[in-house]
Amino acid sequence: MSRGARASFQTPGADSGVDHGITATFSGGCFWCLQPPFDALGGVIATVVGYAGGCKTDPVYEDVAAGRTGHALAVQVRYDPRRLSYSQLLDVFWHNIDPTLPNRQFCATGAQYRASIFYHDETQKHLAEASKQTLAAAQRFATRIVTRIAPLGVFYRAEACHQNCYRAHPQRYRLCRAACGRDQRLRELWGAPLSCASSWS
Repeated sequence: MSRGARASFQTPGADSGVDHGITATFSGGCFWCLQPPFDALGGVIATVVGYAGGCKTDPVYEDVAAGRTGHALAVQVRYDPRRLSYSQLLDVFWHNIDPTLPNRQFCATGAQYRASIFYHDETQKHLAEASKQTLAAAQRFATRIVTRIAPLGVFYRAEACHQNCYRAHPQRYRLCRAACGRDQRLRELWGAPLSCASSWS
């Protein structure tokens, strides 16, 4: 069975039939760096990193990172809609990417690092498009917003060694994040980080 065919999330709630979670999927550069801000949110049940948006079945990290699969490095977020809305997730997503860059994010170049919102249903599609339009209307940036909004096909959970790397290898994570200039660019784009960032930046 392929990794994408398995459940992305394995939680006690899901096993017992009382999981109230909804899933959202985003990509925006290194998935090591996009995972922490979602984990810091109250109402998030779990996050996993993986690959989405390409055509290759059962991709592996080396091929995705080399741009050979069409997939983007992505993060899936399982959240409780009673405590957290999809619109709030979108706000966190926007504040953790550079929406003006096509096929790259910060120091990571190539379509595999593209910023995308992968919607799971028509409600998510509508909310994603509305949030993008609102951001564009604010004319915050000198260039147009190029972040993609696309339907989610198959999401492939990444290898175990890539899950929660910022927790397993905090020093390496911080060095990579600093070397890429991610936080500096985010401050230039958005000003002070969102309050949830205090636990991971």
